[in-house]
Amino acid sequence: MALLQGAFPRASLVSSTCFTLETRAKTLRIKACDARLFSTAKARRRQAPRPEDSHPSPSRPKSKLYKDADEAVSDLKDGSIVLSAGFGLCGVAQTIIEAIAKKGLKDLTAVSNNAGLGDHGLAALTKRGQVSRMICSYLGGNKDLEKAYLTGKIAIELCPQGTLVERIRAGGAGIPAFFTATGVKTFVQSGQIPIRQQPPDDGSGKPTIVEPGRPRETRIFNNKEFVMETAITGDVAILRANKVDEAGNCQLKLTTKTYATNMAKAGRISIVEADEIVPIGALNPDDIDIPGIYIDRIVPATAKKEIEIRKIATKEDAGVDTSPAQARRNRIAKRAAKELKDGYYVNLGVGIPTLSASFVEPGVKVWLQSENGILGMGPYPGNEDEIDPDLINAGKETVTLLPGAATFDSADSFAMIRGGHVDVSILGALQVSAAGDLANYMIPGKVFKGMGGAMDLVSNPDQTKIVVATDHVDKNGRSKIVEDCALPLTGKGVVSTIITDLCVFQVDRKKGHLTLTELAEGVSLEEIKSKTDATFNVAPEMKQM
Repeated sequence: MALLQGAFPRASLVSSTCFTLETRAKTLRIKACDARLFSTAKARRRQAPRPEDSHPSPSRPKSKLYKDADEAVSDLKDGSIVLSAGFGLCGVAQTIIEAIAKKGLKDLTAVSNNAGLGDHGLAALTKRGQVSRMICSYLGGNKDLEKAYLTGKIAIELCPQGTLVERIRAGGAGIPAFFTATGVKTFVQSGQIPIRQQPPDDGSGKPTIVEPGRPRETRIFNNKEFVMETAITGDVAILRANKVDEAGNCQLKLTTKTYATNMAKAGRISIVEADEIVPIGALNPDDIDIPGIYIDRIVPATAKKEIEIRKIATKEDAGVDTSPAQARRNRIAKRAAKELKDGYYVNLGVGIPTLSASFVEPGVKVWLQSENGILGMGPYPGNEDEIDPDLINAGKETVTLLPGAATFDSADSFAMIRGGHVDVSILGALQVSAAGDLANYMIPGKVFKGMGGAMDLVSNPDQTKIVVATDHVDKNGRSKIVEDCALPLTGKGVVSTIITDLCVFQVDRKKGHLTLTELAEGVSLEEIKSKTDATFNVAPEMKQM
């Protein structure tokens, strides 16, 4: 099989007649380190194959069917950029990942929402040291990968979830870059999230930055600041589908759609593993999620579907107080539920925000949106028989759907979010400032989870009300309500309401100050003052929370 060039087009390099050794070395370093450079599929196909090219080429064989995943990845090379679909362990191409692991490929750049867990998902590659770089939005429970990053063993570019899928969508659509409000006035804009670092060795407690982040260009549109993000393409895209016909037309199921559609379009070659392979014509054209033009290779899926968090409804989920800690969480969630009005479209973050759905008043209908691609999310399954591994929420937990629900890919999901179509978003926090700044994803040098979709969720606070639901103090007794956030920001001046176990603050985002409006039963103003680092005003008429 003819092999084409790597992830970056020859057309982007200057003529070899004007190369110097220094220029060529610099260009090759950029090629090896930056998965963000862009080329269109048409431009790539126009260029003639070169003997030194190291990556597989799209082709038009008589059949797209391959015997197994081993055969489908046989021509993949070290250093490839792999776009890996899935969310948590839902929808991951486990069969193909295991074939890549067995082949022993190394120095891979992996692009994915997250990096799997245990031996599942991309964790099967990262724990073996086969991945040297990652572009992702969230590490989640992958403690091994978090430790590898903090100790300098892997380079990680942290990217907001909605921005990540949009970069991939743009790559497949021939759009080299775009502007977004997500990440403005944060470390994403300034490039202060290090891509590679070494642990401190001088007793200072500060890590050594080996490879810094990339500052973003900014521009003003309609009196609002936006950052520029560049497109992503890859050498190979891997995904899992429910049904695939022999022409490559794919039918996806429920929340397996997250990244699959857009990654299939952005890969030089796209390999799909199918739960069921059917003849051409067996799929209804209206039921096809990915047209066959985007799929190059089809293999049978043999790996078992795994569930990251198998969740079944419990008494705690229904709001039954079973402990002081649960009672405190319920108090916050009950008040947060008051923000959810009849007919609202609502996004709830993991933890206490999710719990608030249990306290929505009878007769109030809200549509819960989950950023991994659900509108009309229902409660946790009532028993094991209701669990579907292809249906999870943004916290990777098994869920159900309500009548009238819809599922879709992450690009559509974040269009709803950034576009202001969601009425209210409730999130947790590490810190919230008096001016409504939010920090909830990172403690430098200690915690590196990733922002997931949080930066996107707070990117349009004029149209989507942002509510924080959190404990008033952290586990060490320190106030989470501060004058100025010391931690990296998720969003600047975005929070309108803060609900804690002790009180409720309203935030004047334009003037940048807090007003205490409600006190929990048995809580005094003096207690709030002693446990709040931020200055605040007191409403003339204090209400009971």
